[in-house]
Amino acid sequence: MDRSELAYSAATAGADIAYSLFGTDLDVTTKGSKIDYVTTADQKAQERIVDRIHQESPDAQIVGEEQNVSKTMPESGDVWVIDPIDGTTNFVNGIPIWTVSLAAVQDGEPVAAVNLLPALDEEYVASSDGIKRDDKIVSVSETADVESFTASPILRYGFAQRNEFAAVTGDVIKAVGDIRRFGCAQATLALVARGAIDVTFSTVQPDPWDTVAGAYMVEQAGGKVTDIHGEHWTPASQGIVASNGQNHERMVTLVRRARERALG
Repeated sequence: MDRSELAYSAATAGADIAYSLFGTDLDVTTKGSKIDYVTTADQKAQERIVDRIHQESPDAQIVGEEQNVSKTMPESGDVWVIDPIDGTTNFVNGIPIWTVSLAAVQDGEPVAAVNLLPALDEEYVASSDGIKRDDKIVSVSETADVESFTASPILRYGFAQRNEFAAVTGDVIKAVGDIRRFGCAQATLALVARGAIDVTFSTVQPDPWDTVAGAYMVEQAGGKVTDIHGEHWTPASQGIVASNGQNHERMVTLVRRARERALG
């Protein structure tokens, strides 16, 4: 079984668990902030995904959000990056925009990725051959006029960063045609990859499980992903800008300068 097949198999196994618990009474706790939720569904889904990976690849390294797995990306080797439920706040509140996300990484470079949205019966699968949404090849939008862009901020902004978030989002709102916030970074990145929105952005340092799969999808769909300085993006970067590649540098400059003003 190649990595693409294993990624899909493992993500599907986790999605079956998560979806079976969606809308049920769950044990819900918080971590980090009052709305940074973790549920029994997250934990059980991750266990199922890890078990499935290790059945085929016993020596694989696991990076994930929940439980006793690594929280940082190794520089080499066979690595699997897991978010059993990205968009847990949506999940807890019965909002169907959440993903089961999985990326296969070899020696620091993604080689396959899966984002499943079970509550919407939608799936995104990326490999070296491109990206498919429900078995159909998709690509980023061709919109070039920034004033016609639909943009979306992603990633969790803590209470202490509310002014930065307000400043950056406010400047983007003034420049683009419209703005959305979905509460799920991986789903948002997948929407850029399939051309439903034109750009997504954040100024916070992302966790790999929130971004690696979706960033790979954007690139495989013909888009561009950088940090807020326009440099090569990694999970250790400051922020992220992922776009259809049209006027990318202008969006990067807009986000970076807004952050600088907010920080004084």
